[in-house]
This record gives sequence, structure tokens and C-alpha cells, in this order.
Amino acid sequence: MKLAIIGDEIDQDLHRVIDAVQKNKFHGIEVRSVWNTRPDQLDNEQLELIRDSVRSAGLNIAGFDSPCFKVEFPSTDELLESSRESLAKAIDQARLLNSGFVRVFTFYREGIAQPKLAARAVKQIVDGLVSDDIQIYVETGMRTNTPTIKHMLEFLDEVADNRLGIVWDPGNSVFSGQDLNPFPEDYTLGKEFIKHIHIKDPDGQSQYVRLGDGDVPWRNIIQTLKNDDYQGYVSLETHWRKGRVLDQKQRDNPWFDSFSMDGYEASVECMQRLLSYINEVS
Repeated sequence: MKLAIIGDEIDQDLHRVIDAVQKNKFHGIEVRSVWNTRPDQLDNEQLELIRDSVRSAGLNIAGFDSPCFKVEFPSTDELLESSRESLAKAIDQARLLNSGFVRVFTFYREGIAQPKLAARAVKQIVDGLVSDDIQIYVETGMRTNTPTIKHMLEFLDEVADNRLGIVWDPGNSVFSGQDLNPFPEDYTLGKEFIKHIHIKDPDGQSQYVRLGDGDVPWRNIIQTLKNDDYQGYVSLETHWRKGRVLDQKQRDNPWFDSFSMDGYEASVECMQRLLSYINEVS
């Protein structure tokens, strides 16, 4: 398995992100917001500079975290077309970055999760857009229609497109209240579709905490991934800050200094803990 971190969990300054990743011997940076610019608003010049800076540092672009489909359900043709345009742009951005995939969501849920309803909309949107060089990975999102692997499997079954994969985020499943114990059952159910993993550690539904101090058994998960010869990235999405707690708005819109503030030290601590887990199973 390969190690990455979502860059804006460390800082909005790309040079500080690269420095932390190199010092902690991680392999890649997952791109979300940079230089106080949302991912969907990064222009070509910025994307090229990110790509070239990361490559020059001997690192990889581990993924592109667009906010695609992190919106209300598209109930009109106009909203569907808007979602299609956002995905088309994200694919172009990912291609320029040399990212292998675009991360997307399944729309905010209203009440109970409706993965099949979300899937029917996504199926219309991705038709003709999914390409061989850029994959579409769908996240188990905390407030979306696929908060758990079980929901995600319903979603994928309805979409019926094997070019889509899963970003598994068990921390989101716990924080959603939909699945308080997502390991080992969720992993076992979804492992053939899991292409990328986000690592963060929730304390119930109240806040995210330092890796290893929360409810997700990350040591056991890392051991299982090692045993299964998992070849993808495990990517730290810290969401923990020393001295403050990220609120719902910041978690929904993870960009700008207001999100990244106090992230450097907290993320480095979590990176070191993750490295210790990797070393334990090596």
C-alpha cells in the first residue's frame, strides 16, 4: 500500500505540504484546495504548478478531490446538466494534474439514504464522460446517499458501470451514525470495489480526534490491508486540529485558511502514527 495525505489538511501553502510529506516519507499528495482556492476553481496554470512541484519533489499526485455531487439532489434537467458540467471539468483538471482519479459524492441525502435514486442520476451524468485514463471513485460520504459500504453496493449495482470504484472512508460511516462498526464487515463486503481509502478517526458523532484515539480500529485495518496485498493509497484526511474542532460547515467545505489553520502539527502527529502502524505490519 502507498501513503498519502490530503494536502490542505496540512496547509494551504503547497511548499509546506510538500515539506511535511517528504519529511515523513509519504509517497503522495491528494489534491483538494491549494493557495486558498477551491479544487473546482483551480485554473490550468495553478494545476500545472501543483503537478510540476509535486513531481519535482519526487512525489506523486495521489488523487483529485473535486466536490462533484456534494450538492442537493439534482431534481431538474438544469441541475443534472450543472452536475455533468462540474464532472467534465473535474476530469479535465485531474488529467492536467496527472491524477489517476476524480473523487465524487452521491448528493446530500434528505432523511434516509437513497442510494438507488442517487445512482440513477449519476448514471445519466457519467454517460459518455468516464474515460480510460481518469477513473471515477465514489466516496462513502457522511451526509450523502452512500454513508456506508452497504449503501455504496446498492448504488454501484444500480449504476452498473464497472469503471466506477469506491473511496472507502469508515470514519464517515461512523460519524454519520449509520454504521458504528464498519470494520471488518464493511471492508469484507466492499473490498473488491475499494480503490482508495481515506483515514480519519471520529469520536462518535461529536468530533474527529487524533488518529488512534477514536472509534475506527485503524491498526487492524492496516494489518488486513497488508495481508490482502492492497495496492492502492491510504490517504490521511486528518480533520483533527489542536485547540479547536472543525464545525459542520468547515467539514462540508474543506478549503481556505479557516479550514487548514492548526492543521500542520496535528497532521504531522497523525502521519507519524500512521507510519508506526505501517511499520508494525512490515
